[in-house]
Amino acid sequence: MTGKRAKVDKREEELISQEYFHLHKTVEAFDSRGLTIKAWSVTLSMAGIGTAILESSYSILLLSAGSAFLFWIIEGLWKSFQYAYYLRIRMIEAYFSGENKSLTPFQISTSWSNSWRAGGWKRLLWILTWPHIFLPHLAIVLTGPLLYAYFVLR
Repeated sequence: MTGKRAKVDKREEELISQEYFHLHKTVEAFDSRGLTIKAWSVTLSMAGIGTAILESSYSILLLSAGSAFLFWIIEGLWKSFQYAYYLRIRMIEAYFSGENKSLTPFQISTSWSNSWRAGGWKRLLWILTWPHIFLPHLAIVLTGPLLYAYFVLR
């Protein structure tokens, strides 16, 4: 394995190794926060739907759908921020497997910025189509207006 890589200072290799584990923790923390975004979306939206029905104030159904839509966008952005870290993780893995001959430590920010800019809004739109991202938000985005139409137009 090390025969394939360029000769690197052991300290530099240790720094790259630490960077890898730091990135791994960072990516895991994003998943935890993503669940928090989902929890807030469901709590706020379902409370709005319940209130709208109980109080016969059906415009709240549209507000609930709107809030779910915004939470969906926030979760998509959050996932796109997380996704931008994977370029550096793959670079480090390629380095340690011998596919990449050299690697400079302390490049998390540069790598993240390059990766996010390369994907940008197109990647965000792609991420928004992932089932584990659009659920439960899209269900509420669709249910709110449908319930509004049902209660107001009947």
